[in-house]
This record gives sequence, structure tokens and C-alpha cells, in this order.
Amino acid sequence: MSSSSTYATSLPGKREQYSTRIAFFIAGFAMSAWAPLVPLAKARANLSDGSLGLLLLGLGAGSILAMPLAGYLCARFGCRRVITVSGLLICLVLPLLASAATLPWLIAGVLLFGAGMGGIDCAMNIQAVLVEKASERPMMSGFHGLFSVGGILGAAGMTALLALGLSPLQAVLCVVAITLAAVIKAAPHLLPYGNEKDGPLFAVPHGVVLFLGVLCFIVFLTEGAMLDWSGVFLVSERGLDSAYAGMGYAAFATAMTIGRLTGDRIVARMGGARVTILGGVCAAVGLAISLVVPHWSAALIGYALVGAGCSNIVPVLFTAVGRQTTMPQSAAIPAMTSLGYAGILVGPAFIGFVAHASALSVALAVLIVLLLFVAASGRFLRN
Repeated sequence: MSSSSTYATSLPGKREQYSTRIAFFIAGFAMSAWAPLVPLAKARANLSDGSLGLLLLGLGAGSILAMPLAGYLCARFGCRRVITVSGLLICLVLPLLASAATLPWLIAGVLLFGAGMGGIDCAMNIQAVLVEKASERPMMSGFHGLFSVGGILGAAGMTALLALGLSPLQAVLCVVAITLAAVIKAAPHLLPYGNEKDGPLFAVPHGVVLFLGVLCFIVFLTEGAMLDWSGVFLVSERGLDSAYAGMGYAAFATAMTIGRLTGDRIVARMGGARVTILGGVCAAVGLAISLVVPHWSAALIGYALVGAGCSNIVPVLFTAVGRQTTMPQSAAIPAMTSLGYAGILVGPAFIGFVAHASALSVALAVLIVLLLFVAASGRFLRN
């Protein structure tokens, strides 16, 4: 049955919206559960910092390679199959990541885990675009908010299980059980179809898709910088004790989660263009406060403003890429998602390179200029 004929008889409703939220939760939950395992894997395999860095690049490589394939498969076989298979792959690979003691097995595990994450990330955003269109109201921020909630619970849950004395494998099996239950719960009402029309397996983004992808790249670059450099800045530039370095990213992530969970109402009232303009300005001002005011508490306030400002920009961009007609969605959504992932991968290295050439504050100031570019670009988005 073609996608168009399926559309005519089975538009997504409440159950499909609920399953979309579960899919986003699964992605955030599984991804963040891996974070506490990284230092344990490093010690178990006796990896150097350089080897660990290369290993972590494999996660992004697996994701970016899988995304175009996931978009193509969604168009051919439907979002349900791609999300379900990706979720099952994640469940199969996580125990390997918790137990592998040699670099080759860890590389294989990270590549497969990245492929599973890339597959579910791409497919859930395709489903989100289709479900939001059918609802005829903003829903994308709420979907992405569930990803953030999953991220908080996954990291906190895995950390708590390890703190209780469970082995990494035992803790991961608990995570797998929750993830598997969520996949089973969501699967019946995931969309059995995909994009409105098929597209090529690989396509270079162009036109408005490239424009949206660049904006997505900048926002994800900012998120990657907050994850990897906010704590370093607080310790090295503001004199905060290293034990509290995580407070910077916590302030950013908390504000982003709250912003996304309340974002649908904001987007409905203000429109995507204005949300992007004000969000970019808010994030730029927050980053400026963190750099100009010489106290760690001001930096925390600044990071919270960055999180609040960035929170709804990416959901607005996904809604926009779902409306464009320059490229088929099966190619456009993977292309934009891949550019976003590239921002997360390139961000920390970019900040490090600029900081090495000048200073960390200068490197972070570059983000202010980029965020103001995002704000200025918001006027070109359709509401």
C-alpha cells in the first residue's frame, strides 16, 4: 500500500501521539544511560585518552551513517519497523558496552549503538513531523521534551544503580528491561507508513534544507559546548571547585527540559519565527552574562538562559523541514538530523581548537555571534 493511500484512511491520533512521546523518551533514556559507562569502559579496556576519544567518535559515525538509511527505510517500510528494530538493536548492544574489555569489541559495540541511536532518532522525528501535521497544532517541542526527560532519568538511574553496588552489566540489564518494555508499549501505535513520498537513499542537503540544517548545526554545537566546556569554564575561569563543575550543564539541561515541555503552547501563541528570534537572542545574552559577569553564580544563570533560549529552536526547525517541498522528507529529515549530530561532534573540538589558539572565553564568545545569526535567520521561517 502506498503512503498516500494510507494517509487517506488512517490519520494519526491520540495513540500515535502517545507512542511518539515514548519513542523520544527511549532515545533520550538509552543515550544518557551510556554516559556513566564511558569511564568504566575506559578503565576496563585500559584505554588512553586518545583511544577513548577515537572510540567516542565511532558513536557519532555510526549515527550519521545510519540516518540516511533510516529515512529511506521509513519511506519503504514505515516508522514502526525502523523505530522498533532500532530500539531492539540498542537493547542488544548495551550489554556488550557494559562488559566488553577489548578495544575491537568496544568499537563494534559503539558503532552498532550509534547506528541504533541514529536510526531511532531519524525515524522518531519523521513520525513526529507526520503526527504533528495530522494534529494541526504545535507538538514538536513536547516530543523533544520527552527526549530530555529520558536523558535526565537515564543518566540519574544508571548512576543510582551503580552507586547501589550493581555491576555495570547488572545495571545495564535494568536499563534494557525498561527500554524493551517501552518499545513493546509504543510499537502497536507507531506509524506503519513513513514519508509522503519516497526519496533517494543519500541526498546532499540543498536550498531551504541546507539553511535549516546550518541553524540546527549551530544550536547543537552550542549544546555540545555546554556539555563539554561549561564545567571547564566554571573551574578554570570562575574558581569553582571541580566537584561542582556539573552544575553548569545541569542548569542548562534543566532549563532546556522545562522550555521544551512548555514549548508547544509558546510556539502556538508566538509562532516559530518569533520563538527562533527570541530564543537565539536569549541564548546569546545568557552566554554573554556567563562570560562578562565574574562570578560562578552568574554563569549558572547564563547557562540556564542558554538552555531556555535553545530549547524550542530545534523543534521549530524540524517542523519547518517537515513543511518544505524542496526535498522529500525521507532525505530532508535525515540530512538535517545529521548536520545537528555533526554540530555535537564538532562543537567540543572546535571550542578546544579556538581556546588553544586564544582563550576559552574567546572560544565561547564565538558562539554568541553564531546564536545571533540564528536569531537573525528566524525571520525567514514560516510560522
